[in-house]
Amino acid sequence: MVIISEMKNKKYIFLSFLITTILFGTLLNAEEDTNATKSKEWLFLPFVFSSDNTGFAAGMSAMKDGLFQPQTSFIATVFTGLPKDVIINGQKDEATFSGGFISFSDFKLPYTDRLFFSFTGLKSYFPETHYYIDGSNDSNKDDAYISSGDSDFFTTTFRYTLPLGDGIDNPSGLYKMQNGFCIGREDCGNGIPFITGRTSIGIKTFFQTDNTDNTDMWQDSIWWEKGTSLPTWSTNGLRFFLAHDNTDFDLNPSRGYHFQLQYSKDFGKGDSLQSWDFLEFKYNQYFNLDTFSFTQQNVLALSMWTGYSFSWDNDKDITPGFAANRPPMWEGARLGGFNRMRGYDMNRFSDKVVFYAAAEYRAIIDYNPLKNSSFMPVDVEWFQVVPFAEVGRVNDQYNLDLLDDMKYDVGISLRTMISGIVLRFDVAYGEEGTNIWLMESHPFDF
Repeated sequence: MVIISEMKNKKYIFLSFLITTILFGTLLNAEEDTNATKSKEWLFLPFVFSSDNTGFAAGMSAMKDGLFQPQTSFIATVFTGLPKDVIINGQKDEATFSGGFISFSDFKLPYTDRLFFSFTGLKSYFPETHYYIDGSNDSNKDDAYISSGDSDFFTTTFRYTLPLGDGIDNPSGLYKMQNGFCIGREDCGNGIPFITGRTSIGIKTFFQTDNTDNTDMWQDSIWWEKGTSLPTWSTNGLRFFLAHDNTDFDLNPSRGYHFQLQYSKDFGKGDSLQSWDFLEFKYNQYFNLDTFSFTQQNVLALSMWTGYSFSWDNDKDITPGFAANRPPMWEGARLGGFNRMRGYDMNRFSDKVVFYAAAEYRAIIDYNPLKNSSFMPVDVEWFQVVPFAEVGRVNDQYNLDLLDDMKYDVGISLRTMISGIVLRFDVAYGEEGTNIWLMESHPFDF
């Protein structure tokens, strides 16, 4: 579950009581299995938060690792909010944040040893969503199109672990854990690609549709031709990927590297607005550094991501302001949000080409007042303090301009591992203000 709040130029108040909900969360049927990477606990977490996108909202999450099989993870969340004042077609109105999220990952299919299935789905209504239709590097933040509307997506993943390196004997990727650290892999990471480490190939299906309650500015028939009752942008298609993990511990690496090559294609079929494609490559590197007297682990984490849309045609529009065969604002070459360029709004920048780089200094500190606490219903394994810096740029061509006039942000993150799950609280400052994000997993995992 993603909990997001934006603090733009310190004008908005961020309210998130995740720590409180953890303290009062309820565990059922708890059991311990040190042979799995993750715990086998049912965890129920109520949460309360507020942002300019949702208004005041609350919800409940249910999480379980090892559901049906030891390597799986399951998350289900429902949420709703209080009515929020909005403007719809120039008239004052009210809208209420609501929806649900579900994710089930790494289920090994019957009669197979190496084929795993995952799915993720979201059904949601946002009182306020910012769409940066012109997301070019020189675009103006104030030109965002703001509207209430639905945002729904569903993805599936079929991942096959190749019989190479670690994948020969451990295709599920199960490790032994102790105090939030992986044990028995002291010699793993930084090996020869494909000879060591775990390599996977796979295919993903994706579907997403966003609509807007504001109909006045969307009179072009292209937004209505699928018979929808509101202006709608839908996309669906396939992703093909090759991933190689050569780290000591995928959830919280201390050394090694990870890379992924992925090609996404919307064929323009069904309800899709138009066809598009996107090729991307990601590389992460981790260096285990000497510790201080007050730290357990110090890691320098570096990440690089780049991508190119072959189909994006800047010389042709499908409707004024929308290039032909461009991906939606939430796909393709985009920056801004809780993973890349955290100092900027969600999907603030988008274009034909993207380049991004980041550095994080991850220090797990000795101090942990919640460790083995009798009143904690979950295992708080450690706390991690992470200063970070990011640079990136989008462009209409793949050339050296990508390295000129780049956007940047800096920030600080507090992270913790709770029952095998990494949670992070990021504060990032960029040229357009300060953002706060509360999220699961390290940002480089996406």
